[in-house]
Amino acid sequence: MSDIDDFLTRYLNNITNQYESSRFKPECEPGERETTKVACRDGVELTVDIFKPATPGPWPTIVVRCPYPQQVELWKLHGEQLNRRGYAMVCEWCRGTYTSGGTWEPNVNERNDGADLLAWCEQQDWIDVIGLWGTSYLSLTCWTVADITTSKVASICANHYGTDRFSSAYQKGSFRCDVLTAWAMQNAGHPVSADYLESARHLPQMTVDEDMWGGRLDWYRDWISHPKGTDSYWDEGFWGLLKQIPSRVKVPMFIHEGWFDHHLGSALTGYAALNEDIKKHSWLRIGCWNHYFLNPLEGLEPENLDATEVPAALEWFDLTLKQKKTPERKVEYYEVGDDSWHTSTSWPLPAEDTKQVKLYLAENGSLAGVAAQSASSVEYDYDPENPVMTRGGEALLTTMNEIGARIQPEPGYRDDVITFESEPLEHDLHIQGEISVDLYVSSSAPDTAFTAKLMCVDPDGTARNYRTSITTIGLDTPDAAPYTPGDVRRVTIDMWDICWKVPAGSRIRCDISSSDFPQYAVHTNHAGLWSEQTEPQVAHQTIHMGADAPSAIVLPVRG
Repeated sequence: MSDIDDFLTRYLNNITNQYESSRFKPECEPGERETTKVACRDGVELTVDIFKPATPGPWPTIVVRCPYPQQVELWKLHGEQLNRRGYAMVCEWCRGTYTSGGTWEPNVNERNDGADLLAWCEQQDWIDVIGLWGTSYLSLTCWTVADITTSKVASICANHYGTDRFSSAYQKGSFRCDVLTAWAMQNAGHPVSADYLESARHLPQMTVDEDMWGGRLDWYRDWISHPKGTDSYWDEGFWGLLKQIPSRVKVPMFIHEGWFDHHLGSALTGYAALNEDIKKHSWLRIGCWNHYFLNPLEGLEPENLDATEVPAALEWFDLTLKQKKTPERKVEYYEVGDDSWHTSTSWPLPAEDTKQVKLYLAENGSLAGVAAQSASSVEYDYDPENPVMTRGGEALLTTMNEIGARIQPEPGYRDDVITFESEPLEHDLHIQGEISVDLYVSSSAPDTAFTAKLMCVDPDGTARNYRTSITTIGLDTPDAAPYTPGDVRRVTIDMWDICWKVPAGSRIRCDISSSDFPQYAVHTNHAGLWSEQTEPQVAHQTIHMGADAPSAIVLPVRG
């Protein structure tokens, strides 16, 4: 059995266990699966699998749209289990995938095709009321029709996706290749046998499709040609439409996310942009899991993790489809390190409920509450041909074994990774919100990257990362001026939201470097469009501290 087959088997067993352990027990028998074709407005016919309970209808119906043929068995399982709980299910296979007609072109057809499916559903007398459901790309297909839903659609459960595509693709000029380069290879529309890591490091990246993958992918070239959030590309066409949809959503939404899911940042942006009339009837739930709803904490098995997707979805659909009630606003989130769940009426917490705590970087490798009066610096060389390999992170998809909080190497394991560490904490520190790292830096290169990895070091010395991120000098801010090598410049490494308790007796550790591959593309240390670079060069990097360069970690602390 291959690793993929083994993973799928374990995943299907996990889903079965989630249904069986939920409070929603079987109430009827499943019927036979039916398969039909639904015509789109342009005449293309898409395959639709229909699952109906073996009881008289009409039924509350879950509608999903899927592009992944490898999930056929998964949706058979969902159909059967939903039937047993009194739901019908409609699963449409996206254009050009599985046995559906047309040509597969990611994203762009989903709005019209989804609207056409909903119009078909409106005409089916066996459908009572509809809930849209999906995870990842299937969640995208929910979002694309969230503002044009038909009368039968009562609610949406959208797991692990967001509507700000730029924030899912880039972090201040650095491309999330472990998400999107790998996804492009897997969804090219033809088999790609090239090595993924070699593909992600190919120079120039702009021609990797023709050089290594067997054919030009214009949509991938578009992604890697627009590293600025201000590029009109992200505000026009499909991505511009998607970005606008949250403010126009018509039905209550359940946005289900994980602290270590690579769509977290984009999903929180989408939640924040919901119009207030919808937000007051929507749910947000953020747990400690990865994109696959798996425990991301290496060596830890918290009792209250509840890393599941099915029970929460069943609760949502029972309320909105079976009971036909309008939900009230609810925000739930898990506190990493405390193994506890919290409820609120908003995310993030109001500014008055948190305070800023700064830990300043010092020459001796310490983190202190007060900046040194005297200036100091630490230096290292960054060689793009020998990048720091990702060990733990949240913007990962393909390198599955590194997703999450992983046990870290000892300080000093590489000369180009500079460690700073606090004294043991005297009190618990409850971090809640967006962490950032302000660095004063200089480089011998005309452009380069700086990374930060924030960790908790247990009293026994075990260190795990809980937040990582990156910035580039050239795109640290939207209006960043061209950099002159040797100049000192302040940059800010912004990290995604988290709720995290660092317990008393532990230390906070921060590693600074210039690469984190394959979580982020390797920076060549040249200025200009990253995907057109052809030759790397070594950069001499300097981190400045104290006096007029108070490099520091900025923590939002609750209470």
